[in-house]
Amino acid sequence: MKYNYIDLFAGCGGLTDGFEQTGKYSPQAFVEWDKNASNTLKERLKTKWNMQNVDEKVLHFDIQRMDELLNGFDDDKYGKHVGLKRLVSDTNIDIIIGGPPCQAYSLAGRVQDKNNMKDDYRNYLFENYLKVVKEFKPKVFVFENVQGILSAMPDGAFIIDRIRDDFEKEGYSIATDLSKIALLDSSDYGVPQVRRRVIIIGISKKATNYDPKDILNDFYLNILPSFRVDKKTTVKEAIADLEPLHPLSKVDNKKISHSRSNIKNHTPRFHSQRDMDIFQELAFDVQNTPKKYPNTDALKQLYYDKTGKRSSFHKYNVLAYDKPSNTIPAHLHKDGLRHIHPDPKQARSITPREAARLQTFDDDFEFLGAQGACYQMIGNAVPPLLAKKIALAVDILLKRYF
Repeated sequence: MKYNYIDLFAGCGGLTDGFEQTGKYSPQAFVEWDKNASNTLKERLKTKWNMQNVDEKVLHFDIQRMDELLNGFDDDKYGKHVGLKRLVSDTNIDIIIGGPPCQAYSLAGRVQDKNNMKDDYRNYLFENYLKVVKEFKPKVFVFENVQGILSAMPDGAFIIDRIRDDFEKEGYSIATDLSKIALLDSSDYGVPQVRRRVIIIGISKKATNYDPKDILNDFYLNILPSFRVDKKTTVKEAIADLEPLHPLSKVDNKKISHSRSNIKNHTPRFHSQRDMDIFQELAFDVQNTPKKYPNTDALKQLYYDKTGKRSSFHKYNVLAYDKPSNTIPAHLHKDGLRHIHPDPKQARSITPREAARLQTFDDDFEFLGAQGACYQMIGNAVPPLLAKKIALAVDILLKRYF
């Protein structure tokens, strides 16, 4: 028997891809408002997972318009749909997965926003997640988000406490010590990337005869940790076999600065000659001892020397071949200065395909849309390998306690 699930804030399908790889789950619906992400998800479901009726199952719609989402809509922007309730019909939903957009909770976002992200509507998108849980009453839900959700206080109180209290009112228990047991580093689970995320598991108190606290403790302290790896995967293991892409001898426009590849999504963004020179110098410097740029201050000075601009942030970072990558963020669509390829001869930031490799997307996973949109949806996604291990852990939990 497969467990029926709904994926909210589905994005391009990182969580779903991991759940589908297990063969233990049956998707009933997906909700995603971004057009590029929903198109990418539809294509993946059709070509990889041979799913029928994807245009019905993938609801390209704004989850904030909850009444229409549940009961149907006819909209100039989003098209026409019967709604989640008629789509799911009498099918029992065992699990709901997904994570609201994390920008409002991110530590970097709060630092850069003049009002500490307090006015950002995304602070409260968990309420829409909760409404879907309330409607379909799954046995379990999986709610993924950034580490910053544990400290965010948009209205003066910790948002995580409000989330816990609101789910508790609807009959679901989540762990009280999330910062100790629910904060994971994806690199511990085989993802070639340091990516710290909070995985909140919710347990329906009505659907089990066991104490939800005991279930949660078993999940976080025993079941999920059993999927950790003994040896972390490195950047070299993830991307070194991809075709090298070298700077062209002449850069004379704003579209092409490097050689191209036939591998899907393996195309560099445009780089000016100045940036390529910086990338090459830094990649060589990483290999040298002593280093010319050994610390953040030296890199800030380099940025000023080359651009004439001051920055309070460390702008440049060369990926280390022998370690996992730093976090692949959605911000990668704006620039790649903190994700410079370690090969000096290539003198560039990473391509969408390399970013996807570091996120553990398979090479047959094609991202649709402009290059910036591809970087963004890759950075927003849950790594499929981590999702697969969470799905396998949840399968054990469901079989053991429900």
